[in-house]
Amino acid sequence: MISTHLSSFAGLPVLPFTPGMTLPDDPSAVAWRLEVEEFDAAPQDFVDLLAAFRDEVPADAVRALVVGEWGSAYEYALPLGPLVEAAQAWTSLRAVFLADLTSEQCEISWLTHGDLTPLLAAYPSLEVLWVRGANELRLDPVRHAGLRELGFQTGGLPGEVTAAVGACDLPALERLELWLGRPDYGGDTTVADLAEVLAGTRLPALRHLAVSNAQYADRIVGAVAAAPVVGRLEVLDLSKGVLTDAGADALLAGQPLTHLRRLDLHHHFLSEAARERIVAALPGVEVDLSEPQSAHVYDGREYRFTAVGE
Repeated sequence: MISTHLSSFAGLPVLPFTPGMTLPDDPSAVAWRLEVEEFDAAPQDFVDLLAAFRDEVPADAVRALVVGEWGSAYEYALPLGPLVEAAQAWTSLRAVFLADLTSEQCEISWLTHGDLTPLLAAYPSLEVLWVRGANELRLDPVRHAGLRELGFQTGGLPGEVTAAVGACDLPALERLELWLGRPDYGGDTTVADLAEVLAGTRLPALRHLAVSNAQYADRIVGAVAAAPVVGRLEVLDLSKGVLTDAGADALLAGQPLTHLRRLDLHHHFLSEAARERIVAALPGVEVDLSEPQSAHVYDGREYRFTAVGE
């Protein structure tokens, strides 16, 4: 569950924009939040808000944007067109977060998007892009020389989006986060879809990789354990998923991980013995094994869930 909005983004405090507001002394020292008030507002209301923002905030002061509710986000795709059209003016824009909505506003797997490709094409100097939700999300493989961080926070990441990320040429990318989620919320990413990401051929600068929030974490961990990209990582994040002792065995049976600075496994279903084996095998590595989970038993069957689902 995501229950709070971002208070900071890209190293800047988040400030909501309201038409007619008094601007801060340095309007470039904040990450501007754009959000309509009503959850069922028409998407045109967001377009009008963006137009007011462009009229009132100097273009060269727009360094970071956080997009919240755009109106009926559970039904209508985020209007990316006006953001793309603003690219010629917003030459200083370096960081964008799309769909910073809480679960109370809209469940993460209901957040509707469209084609992300034009946004990346319009902003070649963009360095940080985070996207929450993946309903109807599309992406074509692109080359983007500026991007350093890319993250998809989802309750279910489509395999075609995962494969498209792997097919992108991202020579400067240092951090990549993929929240795979659950099949019943659109998360049909397979190990095959992850193949290019795990090969790392188009990600020469990658140092932080999260393949997390996965229902089938044990399968994913087995592939990650043998992945060429892992050898150059500083941080490996396999958290928030349904990781069991079988996954721990697969992880430890793979390549050595003692070069890592941090291994994040929080929110897991590991036994105490498995946790002890992992820690013992990785001296000097910061291992996060917090938030141990237990299976839910219903009608004699056990159920295990990712940290973020619906």
